[in-house]
Amino acid sequence: MAGNSTISIDGKDFPYPTLSGTTGPDVIDIRKFYGQTGLFTYDPGFTSTASCESGLTYIDGDAGVLLHRGYPIDQLAEKSSFMEVAYLLLNGELPVKDELDAFVTTITRHTMVHEQLATFYRGFRRDAHPMAILCGVVGALSAFYPDSTNVGDPQERTISMHRLIAKMPTIAAMAYKYSVGQPFVYPKNDLSYTANFLRMTFSVPAEEYEPDPIIVDAMDKIFILHADHEQNASTSTVRLAGSSGANPFACVAAGIATLWGPAHGGANEAALNMLREIGTPDRIPEYIARAKNKDDPFRLMGFGHRVYKNFDPRAKVLSKAASEVLDKLNISDPVLDTARELEQIALKDQYFVDRKLYPNVDFYSGVILSAIGFPTTMFTVLFALARTVGWVAQWNEMISDPEQKIGRPRQLYTGPTQRDYIPVETR
Repeated sequence: MAGNSTISIDGKDFPYPTLSGTTGPDVIDIRKFYGQTGLFTYDPGFTSTASCESGLTYIDGDAGVLLHRGYPIDQLAEKSSFMEVAYLLLNGELPVKDELDAFVTTITRHTMVHEQLATFYRGFRRDAHPMAILCGVVGALSAFYPDSTNVGDPQERTISMHRLIAKMPTIAAMAYKYSVGQPFVYPKNDLSYTANFLRMTFSVPAEEYEPDPIIVDAMDKIFILHADHEQNASTSTVRLAGSSGANPFACVAAGIATLWGPAHGGANEAALNMLREIGTPDRIPEYIARAKNKDDPFRLMGFGHRVYKNFDPRAKVLSKAASEVLDKLNISDPVLDTARELEQIALKDQYFVDRKLYPNVDFYSGVILSAIGFPTTMFTVLFALARTVGWVAQWNEMISDPEQKIGRPRQLYTGPTQRDYIPVETR
């Protein structure tokens, strides 16, 4: 506790505790505010409200800082693996070798899904969006694993978290295979988490598939960089759903539904669509001029960030990975050529430098995923796959918090005041 803050209302002072975290801004504890004053606070989008206490992820947008359990995201992306980061988020500390080996083995043994789940996919239209499939299938997991829906049991929560992390790549790959009319591919236990996902996505029974180490490394980095991002819209949704005691599969399905929105998980798809609209590098000056014109509705997608006001620390990592992937694949694609040229122009143009409109993680991830061969409809699915780790870690932390209550935001009511019912005949 950092002390007290005083709020004055109609000449009367009300003291409220000021709480301090290990880093970041202090918060005013207003849990008793309504009871003492008869007033609510008004904060649309909760952008100035701390809804929970968490020890998972810290963001300082002004300084361009993202920490997972205290570790900088660039160090984790460059030196760690997605499985190691998953362990860190779930358990609070980086694992020693034996702990990591046991965790990887546990996740690997859970990667298969119930065979009857395959028939669930066939209920979707053949052209169904993979996110629609993902949302429905994950929600249905509670029907296949009712033994891990007792959220009050820490051991069952752990099993649920492991199942979700392990099965999400299989479910995501099956969603892709179904959308393109190819047979499902079963997981292979001798591959890493990320290599296994790539194989299930891109291999076919007619020939062997060897995941390229550079592609695997780039995808692993993308997964790490999207693993958790504090109390964003989808994470807050998972926590809110979980506060009612809903099972974890339902909570993660709710998070997937929220992530689907173009303002959240669809940003990398929007960035790639913008590059396709530009088309070729020679048209970049035209679109740069449009972006600078306040009267033109065109906006550069994949530049700047709502939270990071200086730079996106994740983008630096993916910028290097994007170059490695494009060089390795040697793809002749005007869209990717446009991306490279636009990146260089935006980093040097004073208009963008002054406004800190740097290429962000969505810009680079869209370029990488397109180069690897993912259709844009899969971009948000991959985001959900990676973010599942953060969702279940946040969900478990929320369930374990004795201070947590069922979410119940209040409102500023602006509808009609009380009025009497009038029978339809006399209206």
